[in-house]
Amino acid sequence: MAGKVKAIDRQSVHQICSGQVVLNLATAVKELVENSLDAGATSIEVRLKNHGSELLEVIDNGSGVKEENFEALTLKHHTSKLNDFSDLAGVSTFGFRGEALSSLCALSNLMITTCHTSVAIGTKLEYNHDGILLKQSPISRQPGTTVTLQNLFSTFPVRHKEFLRNVKKDFGKMVHLLQAYCLISTGVRITCTNQVGTGKKNIVAQTYQNSCIRDNIGNIYGPKSLANLLDLKQSEPSVDCCEEFGVKLDPQVRSVFSISGYISSCEHGSGRSSTDRQYYFINSRPCDFPKVSKIVNEVYHMYNRHQYPMVVFNITLNKDYVDVNLTPDKRKILVQEEKTLLAVIKTSLIKLFESLSGTYQLKQPMLKTSFSQSSLSGNVQPVSNFAKATLSNLKRSFSHPDAAKDNGSLEKRSKCPRLDSFFTKLLSPTETDSNEDLLTETVKKSTALCHSKSQPVTEANTDNGHDNDQMSSPATRQPITIKVENSRQPITIKVENLNYIKELKKESSRVHSICESPVLAANLNNDTGDVEGRKRESHRNHQDGTSIENKLKNREVKKYNSNVDTASTVVKKQVTIPFSLKSLKSCRNQSDVNMKSDGNVGSFYASITPADNSNAESELVRNISKDMFSKMDILGQFNLGFIIAKLKSDLFIIDQHATDEKYNFETFQRTTTLQNQKLIQPKSLELTAVDESILIDNVHIFQKNGFEFEINEDALPTQKVKLVSLPISKNWTFGTEDINELIFMLMDAPGVMCRPSRVRQMFASRACRRSVMIGTSLNQSDMKKLLHHMGEIDQPWNCPHGRPTMRHLINLKMLPD
Repeated sequence: MAGKVKAIDRQSVHQICSGQVVLNLATAVKELVENSLDAGATSIEVRLKNHGSELLEVIDNGSGVKEENFEALTLKHHTSKLNDFSDLAGVSTFGFRGEALSSLCALSNLMITTCHTSVAIGTKLEYNHDGILLKQSPISRQPGTTVTLQNLFSTFPVRHKEFLRNVKKDFGKMVHLLQAYCLISTGVRITCTNQVGTGKKNIVAQTYQNSCIRDNIGNIYGPKSLANLLDLKQSEPSVDCCEEFGVKLDPQVRSVFSISGYISSCEHGSGRSSTDRQYYFINSRPCDFPKVSKIVNEVYHMYNRHQYPMVVFNITLNKDYVDVNLTPDKRKILVQEEKTLLAVIKTSLIKLFESLSGTYQLKQPMLKTSFSQSSLSGNVQPVSNFAKATLSNLKRSFSHPDAAKDNGSLEKRSKCPRLDSFFTKLLSPTETDSNEDLLTETVKKSTALCHSKSQPVTEANTDNGHDNDQMSSPATRQPITIKVENSRQPITIKVENLNYIKELKKESSRVHSICESPVLAANLNNDTGDVEGRKRESHRNHQDGTSIENKLKNREVKKYNSNVDTASTVVKKQVTIPFSLKSLKSCRNQSDVNMKSDGNVGSFYASITPADNSNAESELVRNISKDMFSKMDILGQFNLGFIIAKLKSDLFIIDQHATDEKYNFETFQRTTTLQNQKLIQPKSLELTAVDESILIDNVHIFQKNGFEFEINEDALPTQKVKLVSLPISKNWTFGTEDINELIFMLMDAPGVMCRPSRVRQMFASRACRRSVMIGTSLNQSDMKKLLHHMGEIDQPWNCPHGRPTMRHLINLKMLPD
C-alpha cells in the first residue's frame, strides 16, 4: 500500500541534487574556474594535493565577494547573475544557476577566503555541508577569492571509494577539461599544479596571459604543435553542402555565425592518432558538439585517412540562437540553424584542404656540397648549390631507394656491381666535376643496356700507339670516343688509363652473355630471394680477382643437371565416411539422455552466419565458462581444419588455427618484453605536463614495450623526460607516435598493461605464423591441448584478426527420436 505523498525534506533534496551537479573532479574544478573567470580574474591558480583526493584549491585575483553576500553565497539556487527567467536569453557569464558552491558544500569540507576590491582586509569563511555560514574571521589577503575543498565526495561513501580508486584517471580528465579554458581564455594567466605526498609541486598546465588563442596553444602543447596548424577561414556554404544538409542559401541566416580557430594540416604526419586534442566552443564557452566533431573528422579523413586533426574552433553567434541550459554542467548545447552551421564548416574545411592536397611543401632546401682542395696547402673550400624542387626530381627521389637527393648527380646502382666499378674508374678525380653530366649519361645508357639485353658497348676509336698497361701522362692523354648503339651521337670522354677501355669491353660482353643466359633469367624470375646473394658474391669476385665466368658456368651445369623442373605426381585418396542421424544420436551419453533437464538446452540460438557473429560470441561468453573447455570430449577433426567437441548434449566446432593463434597472441602480449636500441643522443619529447606525468607514473609499462627514458625530476614541466632507447624487433620499428598512443590509452586505464596498436599488429602477425595451420592433421592429444589453452586465455572467442574461434553446432537432445 503506497504511503502518503509528501514533500521531501530540504536536507535530502540538497544532498540528492548536489550529487547530480558535481559528478567528478573535473566538474568541481570547472565550476570554480568559471566562477573566477566570471569575477574578472586575470590570474587563476589551481592547486591539487594527491591528484585532488586530499585537497583542491582555486585562487584568483578577481573582484572578490561583498560582505552582504557571505551568507547567501553557498545557498541553493542563489545567484547575482539573473533577476528573472527572461535574463537567461542574454546571459554572458559561465555560471547562472546558483548550484556550484552549494553542491560542493554538500560533497566536501568547504572554506572560502575573499577580499572585495572595495575593502582593505579579507575574510575567512567556513561553511557546513548544508551551506550555512558557521564562522567568519578577518585575514590578510589581496583582492580576489580562494576556494578550498578538502576530502571531496567524503559525504558519499560509495562515490568516495570509487573516486579514490580511479583518482589518476579522473585527474587526467580534469586536466583535459581545464586545458579547454586555458586555450579560450585570452588575457588570463592560468596555472595548475599537483603535489604528491611531501614532494614538490608539479606544473601540469600553464598559460601566460596571452592575447591570442594561438599563443595559448603553444603554452599548453609546446611550440612545435603550432608548425602544422592552419588558420580556419570561414567560407560561404557551397551548393553541394546546402543540398546535403537540406538548407537554403539565406544570407541573413549565414551572417549569424562567425567561425574562427585552428586545425591540423591534412598532410600525412601532421595529425594525431586519436581525438584527444579537439576543442569546440560556443561564444567562448567549452562544450560538447558531437555533430560538428563528426563533420570535422569526416572531412579530414577525405584527405588523411589514418589520422585525426587537432581542432580549436570558436563559434560565435547571437545569444538568442543558442540554449545552454540543458544540463547542470552546461556542456550540452542546442543551436538554432544547426544545419546551416554544419554546411558552413564543411565548405570552409574543404576549401582549406583542397588548396593543400595538390602541393608539396619543401621542408628545407636540399643541399649539394662539393669540396675543392688545394694540392699544396690542403685547405678545403665548400661550394654549395641548391637543387631545383622540380616534379622530375621529386619523382626520381621516390622511384628508387638509392636515387640521389640532388639534381646534379645520379647514384643508382645497377644489378652488376663490377660494371659499376668500371664506370667509376673512367674519370680521374680532377675531371669528375667537369664531366659529371657525361658520366651520368654513360651510366644511364650502360645500365639500361644491361637490363634491356641490348648489344654491348663497342670501341669505336682508340689510340693504339700507347701501351695499354701503362698510365698515360696528362700531356699525351687523348680523348676516347665510345659509341653506344642506337644513340644519335657518340660520347667522348677522357681517361687516364687506356687499359680501362679494353677491360670495359670485356666486362660489357660478359654482362651481355649473363643477361642472355636462360638459366640466370629463370633464376631471377623464380628465385628472387637469392638476388642479393648473387650481388654479394659478384662483389667478392671483383674484390679478390676471382673470375665470375667460371662460377656462372658451374652454376649453369648444376642447374641443367638438376631435376627441379621435373613434374611430380600427387596421388589423392578419397575416403567416404558414412553419416546418419542415428550415428549422430549415438554420441549422446546414456547419462545425458536420462537427465530430466539440461541447462544447455535452448541456450544457443545464433546461427553460423557472419551477421550473427556478435550474438554467437555473447551466447558463448554467457553460457560457457573457461573451466568447461577441459571437460569437453573430442569427437574428431573435420576437414583438417576444425575440431568437433562435445559438452554434455552440445556439439561445438572449433577453428584449430584461430584458437591457437589467439593463445599465442595473448602469450606474446603478456610475456614479451621488446628489445630496444640506444639512440645516439637523448631525444626531447613534445609532451604536455599531464602527458609527462602519466608517462612517469607508468614508466614500467613503457619499459615493457621497449621504451627507455631519461627522467629529470628537477627539470621544468614538459622538459623532464627524454627518450634514450626505442624498441626494435626484426623489421618492425617504433617511434614517438606509439608513445603518444600509449599515453592516451593509459589516461583511461592508468597502471593497466597495454600495447600500442602497431605492437599488437606485430604480435598478431607472429602468432599467425606460429600457430597450427589449416590442413594440419592433429591427433587426440594435440586437439585436447588446444582446448585446454582456450580455458587459459582471457578472451578465447575471437582470433586477433576478428575471426570466431568456435561456434555451437547443435544440441543432440533436439534431434528427433
